[in-house]
Amino acid sequence: MADDFGDKSEPPTPRRRMEARNRGQVPKSQELNAAVLLLGSLLTLEMFGGRLWKKMLAVMGRSLEGDLIPGVKANLALSKGIVGEMISGILPLFLSAFVIALVIQYSQVGWLLTTKPLEPSFTKLNPINGIKRIFSPQSLFQLVQNLAKLSLVLLVSWSAVAGIIDQVMLAHTVDIALLMGLACKLMYYLGIRIAIVLLMLALIDYVYQRYRHEKQLKMTKDEVKEEMKRMDGDPVIKRRRREIQLKLAAERMKEAVPKADVIVTNPTHYAIAIQYDESNMNAPTVVAKGVDFLALRIREIASAHGIPIVEKPFLARTLYKDVEVGDEIPERFYRAIAELLAYVYEIAGRQIGPAPVPTA
Repeated sequence: MADDFGDKSEPPTPRRRMEARNRGQVPKSQELNAAVLLLGSLLTLEMFGGRLWKKMLAVMGRSLEGDLIPGVKANLALSKGIVGEMISGILPLFLSAFVIALVIQYSQVGWLLTTKPLEPSFTKLNPINGIKRIFSPQSLFQLVQNLAKLSLVLLVSWSAVAGIIDQVMLAHTVDIALLMGLACKLMYYLGIRIAIVLLMLALIDYVYQRYRHEKQLKMTKDEVKEEMKRMDGDPVIKRRRREIQLKLAAERMKEAVPKADVIVTNPTHYAIAIQYDESNMNAPTVVAKGVDFLALRIREIASAHGIPIVEKPFLARTLYKDVEVGDEIPERFYRAIAELLAYVYEIAGRQIGPAPVPTA
């Protein structure tokens, strides 16, 4: 009954996963990107913050030295120097943020370049779909996540400030340099704590996004059957193709079997047609082979043309498995085939040519 209502209970096929990926539909968490980027940027700032602070002091000092600005050219030179100092100080932060963003994005979705999400879709303009999205489980989860995020950020912020509330209250009596250092230290440790909290929430969001993505890709049993048809081909077409292949094989057998010297059978399941012309062949050759229906056709054609049929079950099965049509008999079968041809030629009263000699 579940199938009648289209219950999506089957896991998605690899083809469905690939189609979804090509559309840009992949499991990823923007929250995780933001949290890792924030935490990584703060750690990078800890590493290069001292260097950046010295660069900023140097830039401020040079810009305030009025005696170094005698003319327009000097102004341009000074401006270039200041810009260069600022870029050299800020560049490590930008590069590290870029690398962190690239790594976390690649770790979630891998290498993916598609323009499908950018294509216009009129379904997104449908107000009914918009209302459904507002009251969807995804929106509810997002609301709960945002509330939890806000509550935890406030809690962490208060816990960080509460420990030094006395110092904050006496800030107006502290030297300006000491006050700036205290403020930077407070902001850094507060940012680290908030980043860790956001990272934990982001991991929960990532797990949920993967679960949601997997649920969206699930298929009904009918969809799986249709998918298998597209992958393997429609059964009607496959049956028709098989009929054509059998027909072509039968036509080839009509021409090849009458040229054979002997038919080796299983006796009923396998049939191998062997021809040997010592004047233009290095070794006996399989000119036709078949199993079941094709084997029956080979025997019928051979009987109609007076071709000897010999029952050699093991030899027939082995030749069918190891030798393709048009290939010469392998050396390990030379003795058995030579004895078989000698027997057939003796019955037919023909003079047998020299048996094939194995090459070194």
